[in-house]
Amino acid sequence: MRAIILAAGKGSRMGKLTQNIPKPLVNVNGKSIIERQLSSLKQNGILDIIIVTGPYHEKFNFKNVVYVNNLDHKKHDTLGSLMTARDYMNDEIIITYADQIFEEKIVKSMTEFTGDIGIAVDLDWEKNYVNRDQHPKSEAENVLINGNEILELRKNISECKENEKIGECLGLMKFSRKASKVFLDKYSELDTSHKGKFHNAPSLEKAIISDMLQELIVSGIRISPIYVNGKWCEIDTLQDLQIARKLFS
Repeated sequence: MRAIILAAGKGSRMGKLTQNIPKPLVNVNGKSIIERQLSSLKQNGILDIIIVTGPYHEKFNFKNVVYVNNLDHKKHDTLGSLMTARDYMNDEIIITYADQIFEEKIVKSMTEFTGDIGIAVDLDWEKNYVNRDQHPKSEAENVLINGNEILELRKNISECKENEKIGECLGLMKFSRKASKVFLDKYSELDTSHKGKFHNAPSLEKAIISDMLQELIVSGIRISPIYVNGKWCEIDTLQDLQIARKLFS
């Protein structure tokens, strides 16, 4: 199994902390954000790791990983960033964003998933936004679930039917080898033909991975929730960093 870590974001909401280093290298109680991710992955036997970098590419110096430098990181968002590593999407893979910290047991839940496409989902997510004014609940990347199938991915889903559930998706997903090919084939098709708005993005070039996953759902491809519990957090603001330092003290 392989892991692709997307670390090409600039971290502009972190102020002076990210003036000279990329956000994934920000320190959380003695270890950087991405160092904690690498530890969780390796504890689960995932040693084949690709890191997609952007600004301050030269600051990354972890050994025994493959680096892909996203030279066009200013032109696109997370979907385009992932596509710079498409040559490595030829196996069973876990994909994650480099601004998150999660417990080892959450990664274990991902490795145990046997379906084609699974997304880590926290159903007890709303508590994470109490007194979190710099990164409010409206910015949560939600999923709408019916049974064991994800119906929709987007920010700020607030209503559901009686038999549906709303969760928050972590930036953590797993593709089988077959699903990786399906994902790439669909992207290649869109890249040559799609024009204009793409789901919740202004264009395919500016799309995030959730937009592409929603496209797969619309195309009839099943995406499953992988329910996780345990400590995790996304670090997007200085307030988030303070929360992470308390949570992972």
